[in-house]
Amino acid sequence: EAGCRLALEYDVASVCIVPHALRRCAELLAGSSVQPSTTIGFPHGSSCVRTKLAEAQQALADGGTELDMVVNIGKVLGGDHAYVKAEIQAVLAATRDAGRKLKVIFENAHLGQSHKLALCEICSELGVDWVKTSTGFGPSGATLDDLRLMRANTAPNVQVKASGGVRTLDQVLEIVGLGVSRIGTSSTV
Repeated sequence: EAGCRLALEYDVASVCIVPHALRRCAELLAGSSVQPSTTIGFPHGSSCVRTKLAEAQQALADGGTELDMVVNIGKVLGGDHAYVKAEIQAVLAATRDAGRKLKVIFENAHLGQSHKLALCEICSELGVDWVKTSTGFGPSGATLDDLRLMRANTAPNVQVKASGGVRTLDQVLEIVGLGVSRIGTSSTV
Protein backbone atom coordinates (compact mmCIF):
# COMPACT_ATOMS: atom_id res chain seq x y z
CA GLU A 1 0.00 0.00 0.00
CA ALA A 2 2.88 2.35 0.76
CA GLY A 3 4.32 1.61 -2.69
CA CYS A 4 1.01 2.47 -4.34
CA ARG A 5 0.81 5.72 -2.37
CA LEU A 6 4.36 6.55 -3.49
CA ALA A 7 3.45 5.81 -7.11
CA LEU A 8 0.45 8.13 -6.86
CA GLU A 9 2.54 10.87 -5.22
CA TYR A 10 5.15 10.77 -7.99
CA ASP A 11 2.62 10.05 -10.77
CA VAL A 12 4.61 7.15 -12.17
CA ALA A 13 3.38 5.20 -15.20
CA SER A 14 2.62 1.93 -13.43
CA VAL A 15 3.04 -0.20 -10.35
CA CYS A 16 4.26 -3.73 -11.06
CA ILE A 17 3.29 -5.86 -8.09
CA VAL A 18 3.18 -9.55 -7.22
CA PRO A 19 0.07 -11.23 -8.66
CA HIS A 20 -1.73 -11.95 -5.39
CA ALA A 21 -1.69 -8.22 -4.48
CA LEU A 22 -2.86 -6.94 -7.86
CA ARG A 23 -6.54 -6.59 -6.99
CA ARG A 24 -5.71 -4.40 -3.97
CA CYS A 25 -3.23 -2.41 -6.07
CA ALA A 26 -5.90 -1.76 -8.71
CA GLU A 27 -8.29 -0.58 -6.00
CA LEU A 28 -5.70 1.83 -4.59
CA LEU A 29 -4.85 3.22 -8.03
CA ALA A 30 -8.46 3.52 -9.26
CA GLY A 31 -9.23 6.91 -10.75
CA SER A 32 -5.56 7.79 -11.28
CA SER A 33 -3.36 7.61 -14.35
CA VAL A 34 -1.05 5.07 -12.64
CA GLN A 35 -1.56 1.63 -14.20
CA PRO A 36 -1.75 -1.55 -12.08
CA SER A 37 0.45 -4.29 -13.52
CA THR A 38 1.89 -7.66 -12.62
CA THR A 39 4.18 -10.35 -13.97
CA ILE A 40 3.30 -13.46 -15.94
CA GLY A 41 5.66 -16.45 -15.88
CA PHE A 42 7.87 -14.83 -13.27
CA PRO A 43 10.80 -15.21 -12.79
CA HIS A 44 12.17 -17.52 -15.50
CA GLY A 45 9.27 -17.81 -17.92
CA SER A 46 9.38 -21.59 -17.68
CA SER A 47 5.66 -22.11 -17.06
CA CYS A 48 3.72 -23.81 -19.83
CA VAL A 49 1.56 -21.67 -22.11
CA ARG A 50 -1.68 -22.79 -20.44
CA THR A 51 -0.34 -21.67 -17.06
CA LYS A 52 0.77 -18.30 -18.45
CA LEU A 53 -2.68 -17.84 -19.97
CA ALA A 54 -4.34 -18.66 -16.65
CA GLU A 55 -2.05 -16.16 -14.91
CA ALA A 56 -2.86 -13.52 -17.53
CA GLN A 57 -6.61 -14.11 -17.28
CA GLN A 58 -6.49 -13.88 -13.48
CA ALA A 59 -4.40 -10.69 -13.65
CA LEU A 60 -6.84 -9.11 -16.09
CA ALA A 61 -9.79 -10.10 -13.90
CA ASP A 62 -7.99 -8.58 -10.90
CA GLY A 63 -7.73 -5.21 -12.64
CA GLY A 64 -4.32 -5.42 -14.30
CA THR A 65 -4.04 -3.03 -17.23
CA GLU A 66 -0.46 -3.93 -18.17
CA LEU A 67 1.02 -7.42 -18.02
CA ASP A 68 4.77 -8.08 -17.90
CA MET A 69 5.36 -11.54 -19.38
CA VAL A 70 8.70 -13.33 -19.02
CA VAL A 71 9.53 -15.32 -22.16
CA ASN A 72 10.44 -18.97 -21.77
CA ILE A 73 14.19 -18.45 -21.49
CA GLY A 74 14.97 -22.13 -22.01
CA LYS A 75 13.02 -22.19 -25.28
CA VAL A 76 14.74 -18.97 -26.40
CA LEU A 77 18.18 -20.44 -25.64
CA GLY A 78 17.21 -23.66 -27.42
CA GLY A 79 16.23 -21.74 -30.55
CA ASP A 80 12.59 -22.86 -30.47
CA HIS A 81 11.30 -19.63 -32.00
CA ALA A 82 7.97 -21.17 -32.99
CA TYR A 83 7.20 -22.02 -29.36
CA VAL A 84 8.28 -18.59 -28.12
CA LYS A 85 6.20 -16.83 -30.77
CA ALA A 86 3.14 -18.98 -30.01
CA GLU A 87 3.31 -18.33 -26.27
CA ILE A 88 3.72 -14.57 -26.72
CA GLN A 89 0.90 -14.57 -29.25
CA ALA A 90 -1.41 -16.45 -26.86
CA VAL A 91 -0.83 -14.08 -23.94
CA LEU A 92 -0.98 -11.06 -26.27
CA ALA A 93 -4.35 -12.19 -27.65
CA ALA A 94 -5.83 -12.54 -24.15
CA THR A 95 -4.42 -9.17 -23.18
CA ARG A 96 -5.70 -7.45 -26.32
CA ASP A 97 -9.13 -9.08 -25.96
CA ALA A 98 -9.35 -7.31 -22.60
CA GLY A 99 -8.19 -4.01 -24.12
CA ARG A 100 -4.95 -4.09 -22.14
CA LYS A 101 -1.20 -3.90 -22.84
CA LEU A 102 1.65 -6.41 -22.83
CA LYS A 103 5.34 -6.05 -22.05
CA VAL A 104 7.60 -8.95 -23.01
CA ILE A 105 10.58 -9.43 -20.69
CA PHE A 106 13.67 -10.88 -22.38
CA GLU A 107 15.91 -11.29 -19.27
CA ASN A 108 18.89 -10.26 -21.40
CA ALA A 109 21.55 -11.32 -18.89
CA HIS A 110 20.91 -14.93 -19.91
CA LEU A 111 20.85 -14.32 -23.67
CA GLY A 112 23.30 -13.83 -26.51
CA GLN A 113 22.90 -11.23 -29.21
CA SER A 114 21.27 -13.66 -31.66
CA HIS A 115 18.62 -14.53 -29.04
CA LYS A 116 17.87 -10.87 -28.38
CA LEU A 117 17.60 -10.14 -32.10
CA ALA A 118 15.22 -13.08 -32.61
CA LEU A 119 13.02 -11.82 -29.77
CA CYS A 120 13.01 -8.30 -31.20
CA GLU A 121 11.86 -9.74 -34.53
CA ILE A 122 9.12 -11.88 -32.97
CA CYS A 123 7.84 -9.06 -30.78
CA SER A 124 7.86 -6.62 -33.70
CA GLU A 125 5.95 -9.05 -35.90
CA LEU A 126 3.33 -9.62 -33.18
CA GLY A 127 3.13 -5.94 -32.25
CA VAL A 128 3.54 -6.20 -28.48
CA ASP A 129 3.41 -2.92 -26.60
CA TRP A 130 6.89 -3.07 -25.02
CA VAL A 131 10.01 -5.16 -25.01
CA LYS A 132 11.71 -5.11 -21.63
CA THR A 133 15.30 -5.83 -20.62
CA SER A 134 14.92 -7.66 -17.34
CA THR A 135 12.73 -8.75 -14.48
CA GLY A 136 15.09 -6.87 -12.17
CA PHE A 137 15.82 -10.18 -10.43
CA GLY A 138 18.35 -11.58 -12.93
CA PRO A 139 22.12 -11.41 -12.53
CA SER A 140 22.15 -7.99 -14.22
CA GLY A 141 19.64 -5.50 -15.52
CA ALA A 142 19.40 -2.93 -18.26
CA THR A 143 22.59 -2.13 -20.16
CA LEU A 144 23.05 0.67 -22.67
CA ASP A 145 24.18 -1.84 -25.31
CA ASP A 146 21.05 -3.95 -24.86
CA LEU A 147 18.80 -0.89 -24.95
CA ARG A 148 20.43 0.34 -28.16
CA LEU A 149 20.05 -3.13 -29.71
CA MET A 150 16.40 -3.43 -28.68
CA ARG A 151 15.47 0.05 -29.90
CA ALA A 152 17.30 -0.40 -33.20
CA ASN A 153 15.78 -3.82 -33.90
CA THR A 154 12.14 -3.46 -32.92
CA ALA A 155 9.39 -1.84 -34.94
CA PRO A 156 8.73 1.84 -34.17
CA ASN A 157 5.35 1.00 -32.64
CA VAL A 158 6.98 -1.34 -30.10
CA GLN A 159 8.26 0.60 -27.11
CA VAL A 160 11.33 -0.30 -25.06
CA LYS A 161 11.40 -0.53 -21.27
CA ALA A 162 14.64 -0.48 -19.27
CA SER A 163 14.40 -2.48 -16.08
CA GLY A 164 16.96 -3.66 -13.57
CA GLY A 165 19.77 -1.62 -12.05
CA VAL A 166 18.39 1.84 -12.89
CA ARG A 167 19.04 3.84 -9.73
CA THR A 168 19.94 7.44 -10.62
CA LEU A 169 18.48 10.37 -12.51
CA ASP A 170 21.63 10.52 -14.66
CA GLN A 171 21.00 6.91 -15.75
CA VAL A 172 17.36 7.70 -16.53
CA LEU A 173 18.30 10.71 -18.65
CA GLU A 174 20.88 8.71 -20.61
CA ILE A 175 18.45 5.84 -21.15
CA VAL A 176 15.60 8.10 -22.27
CA GLY A 177 18.03 9.65 -24.76
CA LEU A 178 18.28 6.24 -26.44
CA GLY A 179 14.56 6.24 -27.25
CA VAL A 180 13.43 4.21 -24.25
CA SER A 181 9.88 5.14 -23.19
CA ARG A 182 9.61 3.42 -19.81
CA ILE A 183 11.96 2.89 -16.88
CA GLY A 184 11.45 0.18 -14.26
CA THR A 185 13.05 1.04 -10.92
CA SER A 186 12.61 0.49 -7.23
CA SER A 187 14.43 3.81 -6.67
CA THR A 188 11.59 6.17 -7.59
CA VAL A 189 12.26 8.70 -4.84
